Amino acid sequence: MIVIINYDMANLRSVQKAFERVGQEAQITSDPDEVARASRVVLPGVGASADALAALRSRGLEEPIKAFVASGRPFLGICLGLQMLFDTSYEDGVHQGLGLLPGGVVRFGSQGESPWPQELKIPHMGWNQLRFPPAADGRPCPLFTGVDEGAHFYFVHSYYVAPADDSVVAAEADYGGPFCAAVWRDNLFATQFHPEKSQANGLRVLRNFAELPVVQGAAGV
Repeated sequence: MIVIINYDMANLRSVQKAFERVGQEAQITSDPDEVARASRVVLPGVGASADALAALRSRGLEEPIKAFVASGRPFLGICLGLQMLFDTSYEDGVHQGLGLLPGGVVRFGSQGESPWPQELKIPHMGWNQLRFPPAADGRPCPLFTGVDEGAHFYFVHSYYVAPADDSVVAAEADYGGPFCAAVWRDNLFATQFHPEKSQANGLRVLRNFAELPVVQGAAGV
């Protein structure tokens, strides 16, 4: 069973319907026990990091998420669900993330010598192409099997992740300069774009996720 985590800050039904379109059953839940029993977990999200993190924690979902990732079963974060995986978010203050990946979440154009021109509109909204940087170990990210370099995906965000470890970057996009569009570490996957809104390419990503093997103990917390 694929479990989609409900903390009242995501377009849950759209994600569920997208999985159904690729022949996969997906259950929406906020029950920590159901998260623990799942074969695969998806953490979607829209809105502000601080509110989302507070909502997760108030429902007792932080530790089950960390335990799930440590178990080796496939985990997918989407949009805000990507950003919450990192150490720190700088959205409207400084907020402690889930700490599953090292790095921070920053606003477009907010860092000193930012490459982003001031005239670019924020949020970044609409279709953008992906580039797949070569992995250090030479392995292509299995989430993008069958997805061509330059394929278009749908984005809506004002903040982006800045990983401390470049080796986790599975895909980049460009918005006045390159930014991280997806990450991968062992069984942990996450995208800044919305696969459920990205038509055929997005459905391929979700199908690939649903078909990933389970590797016990692949990623420690």
